[in-house]
Amino acid sequence: MTGTEIAALAIAAVAVFWMVGAYNRLTRLRNDIGSAWSQFDAQLQRRAAALPVLLDALDEPMAAERPALDAVRGAEDQVRQAAEALRTAPLRPERAAALVIALAQLDSALARLLALLEQHPALREIEAVGVARRELHDVDLRLAFARQLFNGASEVYNAAIEQFPTRVLTGFFRFGPAGRL
Repeated sequence: MTGTEIAALAIAAVAVFWMVGAYNRLTRLRNDIGSAWSQFDAQLQRRAAALPVLLDALDEPMAAERPALDAVRGAEDQVRQAAEALRTAPLRPERAAALVIALAQLDSALARLLALLEQHPALREIEAVGVARRELHDVDLRLAFARQLFNGASEVYNAAIEQFPTRVLTGFFRFGPAGRL
């Protein structure tokens, strides 16, 4: 073998090792997004479990405020559907955007309901209402942390697929951008 052939083999070997390393790094970063999504999804499920407790406790005493209760139920259904769609493909930006919209609608509906609840001090004294409100507050804090974790993982992954020379591989190996919550 000549020196030129050895140099060509060395360059080819370096290129192959770089490609394998870059692919493995992008795969790890993509998996980090999946892990972060799992944590966020777990908190969404906790919220979905706490909301019916609050709504059931308020159904009878707030019968006059049925539209507010129904708005929360409808918004929670939209969150559940958007989360299910994102659960199957946590890297799809359009699915993440749909979840963001659904979460904003739920937050708005919940804020209206809690404002109405503040106008009725006797309702706040119902034990089930107090427990559900504390659980929702705890879940909201955990959701904020899980959202931050998901968005951080997405940012790192998105930055990695945009950097040169890794950018050259993204189309070949089908690494697309991830959405943010």
